[in-house]
Amino acid sequence: MSPSPPHKVLLVDDSHPMLEALQYLLHDEADLEVIGVAETGQQALNLIIQRSPDVVLLDIHLADLEGYDVTRLAKKLKNPPLVILISANGDPQTRQKGLEAGSDGFIEKGADWPKILKQIRQILTQKTS
Repeated sequence: MSPSPPHKVLLVDDSHPMLEALQYLLHDEADLEVIGVAETGQQALNLIIQRSPDVVLLDIHLADLEGYDVTRLAKKLKNPPLVILISANGDPQTRQKGLEAGSDGFIEKGADWPKILKQIRQILTQKTS
């Protein structure tokens, strides 16, 4: 039996260092493949349409659109990706607003890398099984 193809991941954050850190984190993960990066909400939506990622790691605060808005728009597509919101602010209101927008999960910036990887995989497993 051949191994499953990796899950396609799109990274979206207006912080270049954060994008680089996430790319570095995912680089050696055989089950997760970064297929694109975006720094704005509009770039993210274009890449979602063009590349059909399985999951989008999406910063809430972007220069042009909020991550909540990108989530709402992405979830209206024919085959919407899973959306995991990323924010430095992990308060209950932020998380609730994300759920209301249609997000599938939430990762707090500053969480340790193993925890981030575990959360991504748990969400992928829960939503794709």
